[in-house]
Amino acid sequence: MELNDFEKARRRLVDDLKADGIIVSREVEKAMLSVPRHLFIPSYIRHYAYQDTPLVIMKGQTISAPHMVAIMCELIKPRRGMRILEVGAGTGYQACVCAKAIEDGVVYSVEIDPYIALYAAINVIHAGFSSMVKVYQGDGKLGLPKHAPFDAVLVTAAASAVPQPLLDQLAVGGVIVIPLKEDGYQKLYVMEKGKEGIRKRFITYVSFVDLK
Repeated sequence: MELNDFEKARRRLVDDLKADGIIVSREVEKAMLSVPRHLFIPSYIRHYAYQDTPLVIMKGQTISAPHMVAIMCELIKPRRGMRILEVGAGTGYQACVCAKAIEDGVVYSVEIDPYIALYAAINVIHAGFSSMVKVYQGDGKLGLPKHAPFDAVLVTAAASAVPQPLLDQLAVGGVIVIPLKEDGYQKLYVMEKGKEGIRKRFITYVSFVDLK
């Protein structure tokens, strides 16, 4: 596909996600239009970049479907200057979408697999987001205490429970978006941290790789 073909396909995808009520904010629409998903995908499957489907990239890892990236980004209610922690960098695409949506903020992305972390970091640099997205190799369940507190935490793998360090590093008023394994299913939740505790809200059923 030529560059212009990718741009047209990206516009069609965003229009479809808006029509389906998945993209509702100007911030997420702008981000989804601005971040070229095809740059985060291996060349041999790049022609699938703007189909609304997850794609297997390497070592059993996936890049989430565009609608899921949009949903998770909408759930954090992106605003200028936020500090976001992402657990599970994948290809780096979701971190860049969130970074574009918040402008002037920073997304800290932690990936446990060294090879995937390097792949994500290279993609972030090539896409021109290295000033907004910082990729770290490490155990995302431990968070990044030196950069806390965070206004939002996005977890891109399914956990049995929310790791306590992520709750501890979340600012009061902040939210965690996380898929949890319950009753044989994976359920996406958004959790808001208030002064009185955590409020938990079910969003939808999902399918993610397991959090390691």
